[in-house]
Amino acid sequence: METLAALFTFWHEQAGKLGEQTLQHIGLTAGSLLLAVLLGVPLGLFLSRRPRWAPAVLGLAGVLQTVPSIALLGFLIPLLGIGPKPAIFALFLYSLLPIIRNTLAGIRGVAPAVVEAARGLGLTDGQVLRRVELPLALPVLMAGIRTATVINVGVATLAAYVAAGGLGEFIFGGIALNNPVMILAGALPAAGLALAFDALLGGVQRLSTKRLGQVGAALLVALPLLGGLYLLPRATGKLLAGFSPEFVGRADGLPGLTKSYGLVHLPSVVLAPALVYEAARHADVDVIDGYSTDGRIRAYGLRVLRDDRRVFPPYYAVPVVRPALLRTHPELAAVLARLDGQISDSVMTDLNYRADYLHQDPKAIAEAFLRLRGLWRAPRPAVAGAAVVKLGSKIFAEQYILAELYAALIRGNTDLAVETKTGLGGTTICFEALRDGAIDMYPEYTGTGLLVLLQPTPAVVDSLGGRPAAVLGYVRAEFRRRFGLEWLAPLGFNNTYALLMRGQQAQELGIVSVSDLGGYLRQ
Repeated sequence: METLAALFTFWHEQAGKLGEQTLQHIGLTAGSLLLAVLLGVPLGLFLSRRPRWAPAVLGLAGVLQTVPSIALLGFLIPLLGIGPKPAIFALFLYSLLPIIRNTLAGIRGVAPAVVEAARGLGLTDGQVLRRVELPLALPVLMAGIRTATVINVGVATLAAYVAAGGLGEFIFGGIALNNPVMILAGALPAAGLALAFDALLGGVQRLSTKRLGQVGAALLVALPLLGGLYLLPRATGKLLAGFSPEFVGRADGLPGLTKSYGLVHLPSVVLAPALVYEAARHADVDVIDGYSTDGRIRAYGLRVLRDDRRVFPPYYAVPVVRPALLRTHPELAAVLARLDGQISDSVMTDLNYRADYLHQDPKAIAEAFLRLRGLWRAPRPAVAGAAVVKLGSKIFAEQYILAELYAALIRGNTDLAVETKTGLGGTTICFEALRDGAIDMYPEYTGTGLLVLLQPTPAVVDSLGGRPAAVLGYVRAEFRRRFGLEWLAPLGFNNTYALLMRGQQAQELGIVSVSDLGGYLRQ
């Protein structure tokens, strides 16, 4: 009941956003479905007359539908950019198979005797198709459209990852923040849309052949109108921001910035974390969230806007471990401590640059760094039955590098085996994996531990004053008390959240700090 009450409260507070996302979702579904009908139906009719082409065409459509949707969007982004174009095109591709296959099956299902009788009356092939075969095939054809529609409503949630909007914004934000209410706020309306479309088209499918043809023609007229819902006016401003789902929902992210800097005039879209830098680089958006040590800042000529009101707390990287690991293998403490204070902001930025821009392997980057610091030792020979240390990481390059650094140290200085579980997703996924024993340690950041995992009162946050030692001390003590987990010593660098702009654009607009950004937007 508490979850249900929280869900209705969330819907009430986000009613405007929910309505906008619902219209976007309908528009994406309808637009892609219209394209699929316009191509799929004629193609199915063509295959009914050229059956030797059917296996190849249906096979290709089947292959397209088996490609994971995230991968397909990834292939399309370099070609079509971000926004509705790659989303609609991907949904269009997913719609083709059921429409082509059912159109072909419907035509093939018409009794040969009926076709022969029509030809005996002197009808041409075109007339037989229009007056006999197509009307009789409509129920099966509509079943294909019905199937494609339901598929598209579900897959359209992924459009949020490419700044195309839709109900996936709530879903992915909830996943990133481990917020079940937020997930349900997007998932339930999406499921409701799928059921509504399915029921509507199911009713149409049961109509008589004559009525079905009339309603089918009406649907073809309605689809462009529904697709046009995506084009309804939205909030606009002087600049457009692209933010990752986690940043949008975190207290130390967009909500905190909006409250402190008054960024109410900054319209934004949601993007997959891996796409925000590319979107800024290609001028699809003007402002993005990022991390101060990210290598792409240097590679893409981005400017970090100074957080002059100190909204972002310190984010010093620290390994978080299960104490049972250190009790069972006390030799690990000294091994892990070899990285204490070894990595400065500039060094981490350089390591990230190699991964993000030069596309070097994180394992090779880690080995090169350890050799440079005199910390490298070749991995010891595997010992049968050796205990396994499970290292985790979040889903970005810096975490991969840190995981490989620790893996190399453990392999070179102990007889323990190492298993790396990289790319676990957001903060809460790594944290819960650590608590559940699925992993033994992972690199975390003090600001994230404070505001996302502990979530203290504003009075407690204010009392810490953004002092790195105070924040680490509080986080360390509270993690021991609440979760029985241990924060070790910091690695040395502070990878704080940051707002970023293209350097040239920021210079032209005279924007150096987040306050400057707020002032520019209010002009």
